[in-house]
Amino acid sequence: MRKIVEKSMLGHAWVVADGASESFATEDDLVKHILIGRGMAPEDIPGFLNPSVKDCMPDPFVLRDCEGAVHVIANSIYSKDKIAVYGDYDVDGITSTAIFVSYLRMIGADVVWHLPTREGEGYGLNKEAIQKLHQDGVKLLITVDCGISGVEEVEYAKSLGMHVVITDHHSPDNVLPNADVVVNPKRTDDDSGLDYLAGVGVAFLVLVALNRELKKSDNEEIAQKTKFINLLNFLDCVALGTICDTMALVKLNRAFVATGLKVLNLRQNLGLRTLMQIARVDKVSVYTAGFVLGPRLNAAGRLDSASPALDLLLTDNPIVAIDLATKLDQMNQERINIQNSIMLQAAELADKCCQSGRCSLFVCGNNWHGGVMGIIAGRLKDKYNLPACVATRTDDVINGSGRSIPGINLGAIIHDALALGLVTEGGGHAAAAGFSLPVSKEDEFCEFLEKSVREQLNGDRPGNDICVDVEMDAAGATMQLVKKLEQMEPFGQSNPEPLLALHGAVLEYATLMGHTGAHLHGAFRTSAGFRLEFVGYNLVGTPIGDFLLDDANINTKIMVLGRLKENNYNGHRSAQLTLEDIAR
Repeated sequence: MRKIVEKSMLGHAWVVADGASESFATEDDLVKHILIGRGMAPEDIPGFLNPSVKDCMPDPFVLRDCEGAVHVIANSIYSKDKIAVYGDYDVDGITSTAIFVSYLRMIGADVVWHLPTREGEGYGLNKEAIQKLHQDGVKLLITVDCGISGVEEVEYAKSLGMHVVITDHHSPDNVLPNADVVVNPKRTDDDSGLDYLAGVGVAFLVLVALNRELKKSDNEEIAQKTKFINLLNFLDCVALGTICDTMALVKLNRAFVATGLKVLNLRQNLGLRTLMQIARVDKVSVYTAGFVLGPRLNAAGRLDSASPALDLLLTDNPIVAIDLATKLDQMNQERINIQNSIMLQAAELADKCCQSGRCSLFVCGNNWHGGVMGIIAGRLKDKYNLPACVATRTDDVINGSGRSIPGINLGAIIHDALALGLVTEGGGHAAAAGFSLPVSKEDEFCEFLEKSVREQLNGDRPGNDICVDVEMDAAGATMQLVKKLEQMEPFGQSNPEPLLALHGAVLEYATLMGHTGAHLHGAFRTSAGFRLEFVGYNLVGTPIGDFLLDDANINTKIMVLGRLKENNYNGHRSAQLTLEDIAR
């Protein structure tokens, strides 16, 4: 890597790949340069730029025991058994439940569903819910986005005479639950290579296999119904769950999301269409899915029960859809208010934690609302570039969520803590995890977290370098370049929007933006003589904000770091830089 800035205003070094040049014959060359700089082989670029479900889709039976799951579920359908789909309260769990319930309804199965409450039941299977489902006549329990850690709960369900099919994507413990079938690409004996899938991705593959089986059925009524089912229509939910669970947008996930965004923009799902109207979303992108629609679907499960979100995805009643979408929108605003209040306290604790030189953050408060722990952990992770765990202390029990940085597998750390008895419940994946522990174990867990992070870092501290995709003159930041960079969509985990270092930018003006006054809007002048507008989120009060708002710095030439996007204002489309850093 070649260093182009030693120390920016935010204290970062900027580096680019060795051999990087700012001279490109065409914007197409620039896109290829960015992808090669990210480690992609030239022969893989065409497929990456044109992701296709048809090209990426494997035979679902490559998933260990997927064939067995299909047979168990199909037999229950043929026997007209009552089936329960048991999900989770986040977007991945809600969308997983939605596609499974929708499919089973289409096929004519007798199906009910259950989503646990975050505060009352907690994550995963619980015996009380299983008992209630059994009393309601359920013969087959199908889990989606959960179940892999429910050894005791599965045994209980089996003791009641229920069949159990687990579909999940979280890391398993050493002993798998004694279910009829366990489908999880993270099983140690699964060699499908699909361990990057979200829970909804695993569920979708099982449905593809199930639909294929039922098409061949001797039951003419069921076989006939499969002819009218287009599983690609479920990809709107698959895309939402994959994006909101911060899964890597690579291979099949990339194809799922690229196609799923097209399905979302067709607005075929009444509930999602209504939510888009309420949230004023004209066109769905990875950003609007992850930061506009996703938070509203998540809000119900964060504050109370996720049922309204699932009801919205399943309803075919326009009046009900408006009522539910409005409720979710209001709950999301309530969530924001709660989150902002706790964030102030958490940030103070995080500052003290950082001053001690730790490589991890663990902050815990009394009676914080458990539904916003993950969001706050993500904010602290971004601010300090450290893996962050945020938890609430209530009645001698600590419940928390964590978010991690690249290179630190937080899910593995929580899994190890569970094996050692430091946490009573826990699970997750590399980027995110959840956990519970007794208050008496708080200090021990905190030190275990720090020790584990340091071991994964091999004694180093998290890097302070920012990897820049390309260095170029600000005059090249045009709408033509924006359109070329859009070829790399969908952007997201493992495929971030290109980060550009632009030199020759002259500050024209900067002003406050937003009702909170935390954001900036302004413009730079380039060597080509045109204006490049910018926005800077949460930069007020930082060295960047202080510099830009100081009139003495107008007409100062600087180097800027950011991501180039299209801005549509009153029908006028122009290139706009989302500013992240500045160097002089």
